[in-house]
Amino acid sequence: MEHYPDVPVIIITGYSTPEMENLAREGGAIGYIAKPFLIENLARKIMTTLRKEAEGGTLHNVSSGMFLQLVEMEQKTCTIRLEDKFSNKNGILFFQEGELLDARVNELQGENAAYEIFSWDQVNLSIQNGCALKEKRIFSEMQHLILEAARRKDEEVIEGIRPAVMQDVQPFEPEPVDVIAKIKEKIEAKLGPSCGLEDIYQDNSWDSRVLQLSRAGIFFNIGELEMGYIDRGEENDFIVLPGENTTVISVNPKCPRDKLLQVLSE
Repeated sequence: MEHYPDVPVIIITGYSTPEMENLAREGGAIGYIAKPFLIENLARKIMTTLRKEAEGGTLHNVSSGMFLQLVEMEQKTCTIRLEDKFSNKNGILFFQEGELLDARVNELQGENAAYEIFSWDQVNLSIQNGCALKEKRIFSEMQHLILEAARRKDEEVIEGIRPAVMQDVQPFEPEPVDVIAKIKEKIEAKLGPSCGLEDIYQDNSWDSRVLQLSRAGIFFNIGELEMGYIDRGEENDFIVLPGENTTVISVNPKCPRDKLLQVLSE
């Protein structure tokens, strides 16, 4: 119970007393059975406990980092069991009112286990309402843990420790120049030279942001990102178009935004 509070415990004893039963339940046991007993009663208790482990729902093929940020935002108290689709590793996370208390993957525990779990791209997970763990063993913010997990994963891919996941790692191949020319020609033909267009170029530094937004769209069942208008409070605004390499369109903030986006979507 001290090291694995998520593992349900059923006590079976031939020396049952009311005091012992109270102590067992106060200590966290989910079941207390006195001998002699019927095996059917034990089986029923086990099955009831297993069903509770997924009473909060199950999800398949989701990004662990994105989903767990939603748990934090909704301030859920729960225990989440995860299985990585590619490595078949299993992990567990403990949340108290949206705060991550602890994590475990095999012999790893605490932040190191969290880094491992947050590096998983596609997981199956089950949610159990409630959290048996009370002691906090992770003190870093969720966003820091996710970013650090991504950094570590990238290093392992570069060093050959971890295989690259093909949908995440795209080879850099510049798009043909005529693609940029066609976009520019299309905009100016529809909206004229005073449409506010400043520049069009490819910039793979946007690729990770576009990928995250596409994953968010898939998670919420609204589809992948088709284009985005970015107002960063700078001299120019940006329109990003996903592709093998992200196309960035720099525009004047006073441009006819809605008409421009409509032209690009045609």
